[in-house]
Amino acid sequence: MDKNRTIDHQLRATWQAVAKMYNEQAANHGSTMAMAFVLLSIHKEDGTPSTALGPMMGMEPTSLSRILKSMEDKGAIYREKNPEDGRSVMIKLTEYGKQMREISKGHVYQFNDFVKSQVTENDLDGFFKVTATINKLIAEKKIFESIHQEK
Repeated sequence: MDKNRTIDHQLRATWQAVAKMYNEQAANHGSTMAMAFVLLSIHKEDGTPSTALGPMMGMEPTSLSRILKSMEDKGAIYREKNPEDGRSVMIKLTEYGKQMREISKGHVYQFNDFVKSQVTENDLDGFFKVTATINKLIAEKKIFESIHQEK
């Protein structure tokens, strides 16, 4: 089987290229793609409970803690007691964090707009249908179902 013709290889290679592109842009602003992702996941005005960020982003708590510490050191976020639940902490954006969030959002829009200008609406719809189907099959644990039934 030609690895370049497998779905998983194309997904991985494409995501690695996108991540590299975003990391290069983030580096121009003293940041990383992961930090930009966190900035975009935090509610701009109200903040977001720290316990909600990890699951929202599909990130492990240890990795998220490290990123949040770095972002706090850079002055992009601050922590505040959650008024709804005194046991948890709200992650909020500083003014600098809000500026960085807008820059990150601009890069995401620029990427999306440029890709959309290069492919047809029909191709883009097909891409979204295929990725939705892959995610559904994975979530339903259907892909390796027959292997587990044989055991």
